[in-house]
Amino acid sequence: MSLRLIDSLATTEPLADAFSDAALLTAMLRFEVALARAEARVGVIPAAAAEAIVAAAVPDAFDPAAIARTARASGTTVIPFVEMLTENVRAIDPSAATFVHWGATSQDVSDTALVLCLVRALAIITADGDRLEHALRRTSDRHAGSAMLARTLLQPAPPTTFGLKAAGWYGAASRGRARLASAFRDACVAQFGGASGTLAALGPYGLAVSTELSRELDLLSTDAPWHAHRDRLAWLVAACGTYTGTLGKIARDVALLMQYEVAEAAEPGGGSSTMPHKRNPAGCAVALAAATRVPGLVSAFLSGLPQEHERGLGGWHAEAATVASVVQATGAALAAVADVIETLSVDPDRMRDNITATRGVVFAERAMVLLAPVVGRKTASRLIADAIETARRGDRTFAEALGESTEVTAAVDGADLSSLQDPDAYLGVAERFRRRLLGGEE
Repeated sequence: MSLRLIDSLATTEPLADAFSDAALLTAMLRFEVALARAEARVGVIPAAAAEAIVAAAVPDAFDPAAIARTARASGTTVIPFVEMLTENVRAIDPSAATFVHWGATSQDVSDTALVLCLVRALAIITADGDRLEHALRRTSDRHAGSAMLARTLLQPAPPTTFGLKAAGWYGAASRGRARLASAFRDACVAQFGGASGTLAALGPYGLAVSTELSRELDLLSTDAPWHAHRDRLAWLVAACGTYTGTLGKIARDVALLMQYEVAEAAEPGGGSSTMPHKRNPAGCAVALAAATRVPGLVSAFLSGLPQEHERGLGGWHAEAATVASVVQATGAALAAVADVIETLSVDPDRMRDNITATRGVVFAERAMVLLAPVVGRKTASRLIADAIETARRGDRTFAEALGESTEVTAAVDGADLSSLQDPDAYLGVAERFRRRLLGGEE
């Protein structure tokens, strides 16, 4: 399937296929075929009628555009779809046409069809999630010892390692994907309740048909229909929102590291239409676009949760398009970030250079830890402030300026002073945190 231009950054081709007209129509036909087979097996409709329904359920015999045009009159695509299916069945076996859609309601078809599309989407997202997490682990291990500036409030701070940064991305991404997978599993359940959610039209056979229908569709069966209880889909949408935000955080970090003035890491990126020298963070842009868009879609879904009585008006009618957009945007962000991390180039030398460029002032905290217990916090603050000012003027480094003070040399061991600006000597338990995030150490 070709992507629409307007959606080219909002989905991927596999996900666009999963929610395409063809996919949705196929899912609706799967429901009707499964229903007919289940009812024939239980003895609710004749076996010959089920056979005719199965024979008529050929996707090429349906016109999605005609269904869409007619849907506005009934408020659902299911009514014109069922009418088409009934006519196709009548052409094969007039007596079987009576049993099309027997005992079901429109929302049973539309909800279950959406769920079947979600099952396809989950497989796509799972594959890209595996790809991202594998790439993050590999990157973290490769750069376990690559010291770099930490940055707090966008300003230089004492060093960390790129390995820990990548492990932090991994931890958040793996937690988010686990919650998303759980939400998908909870949401991917069949819907079958009939007109009022009681399956009264099927008499004593309602539960048996419901069980057989779920089995035919390879979906879990719920304890009862969920026509007006949309919490499972809400948790899925919310999990997508959180996961997309996490992916956006990774993209934001990479984009900032990729700035020309920083140049510590870079994705392959894309070019500019007017500036040949540019290397734009294109993959990060796709992920950040999704992270910008998805929260509004999540809010739109949640606002429709208070639905009326047994089947609501307007709330669930809005959901399918919202859910499809949220899942596709999440998948687009995931695929983009997976591509970014798989192809990320990292420059440890530049990271060291950027630490050096601070002239050691980012080690002021370390100097305070060394000096304060000996000379007191007030004196230590004065000595450190003077050394920072000297370093910022460019005359000497922070450690050199401190070393010129007799108060400092009298209080601090010379070896500690000479190694004050060594990034590797002030990483704390960064490596232990990194391993814990990757699951390698408790």
